[in-house]
Amino acid sequence: MIALIQRVKHAKVEVNCEVVGEIGPGSLVLLGVEKNDDQTKADKLSQKVLNYRIFSDENDKMNLNIQQVKGELLIVSQFTLVADTKSGNRPSFSKGATPEKGLEYYNYFVKKCRQSNVKCETGKFGADMQVSLVNDGPVTFQLQV
Repeated sequence: MIALIQRVKHAKVEVNCEVVGEIGPGSLVLLGVEKNDDQTKADKLSQKVLNYRIFSDENDKMNLNIQQVKGELLIVSQFTLVADTKSGNRPSFSKGATPEKGLEYYNYFVKKCRQSNVKCETGKFGADMQVSLVNDGPVTFQLQV
């Protein structure tokens, strides 16, 4: 399971020109599910996303997590994160979960994040989405378990 997290001033996701998820300051989380992922990995990654210290403290040091700054999460499925790009000029998606398993663990990941009382918005799994954001910093990290 892979999460690409971006600290944002605001972000939104649209499907068919309709906003389906929108947040203010917080993190945009692009989530990729691999075929060998399970609930244990989703638990670990959700905790890492919630506790990762990428927000500035009073000394302008990245020392606070999303819960401490009362930030918001926008979680968007993105299967292309699990692509194997090591050889050739075309990505391979052989490491990716089936759509059914991807949806199951995407929903589970969202549920775990929502249990933390952080406001969580989502995209629409499997849809053609347009994601807009203002990256704050820019600050972007790839987390993997």
